[in-house]
Amino acid sequence: MQVDIWSDVVCPWCYIGKRRFEQAIEIFHEEHPDVEINVSYRAYMLDPTSKPGVHQPVRQAYEKKFGGPEAAQQIFDRVTAEAAGEGIEFNMDIAQRANTGLAHRLLVLADQLGSQGEVKERLMAAYFTDGKAIGDLEVLIEIAGDAGIDKAVAREFLTGNGGRSEVSEQLEFAANAGITSVPTFVFNGSQGFSGAHPVRSLVKVLKHQANVA
Repeated sequence: MQVDIWSDVVCPWCYIGKRRFEQAIEIFHEEHPDVEINVSYRAYMLDPTSKPGVHQPVRQAYEKKFGGPEAAQQIFDRVTAEAAGEGIEFNMDIAQRANTGLAHRLLVLADQLGSQGEVKERLMAAYFTDGKAIGDLEVLIEIAGDAGIDKAVAREFLTGNGGRSEVSEQLEFAANAGITSVPTFVFNGSQGFSGAHPVRSLVKVLKHQANVA
């Protein structure tokens, strides 16, 4: 089973949804260990107009987008509580919103090297938990190194054209497919849904897609 997940590394529900989907796969595999599930993360940008290399406190971005400090705080409180329920620590007050194009290109490299899931986790933890500038080249190279990718390889890839065409194709697919909210899960290139659904619901989806009871 191939599962393509369109998401952005600065999307709180994408991180929560990632953790829930991983739990669902574990539960599913307890009953059906022979069913292979391949997960690939695809690029989506919540704010494609943001300037590369420029960072700002995520609170400013949320206040502007959602209508002021009170609305932003309500969102912070909700996603922080939801994340905590999945064992994830959100520190939204130190998170720095940035253009995620470079991060998505790193995920293309990680996919080629078989470590995409780990790099995705590290990127999201860097943003939501550690307050790191995930649009910064040096930060991304450190993340790559921590995930076992040769730093020189990551630097050459990101300072060149590595991953540019793949990210553009993934963004174009999302636009043509009408993907407007993330995470969006697409199974075997056809059926899909959006949202960070409960683990039990995700297990049912996996069983349906695998055609098992």
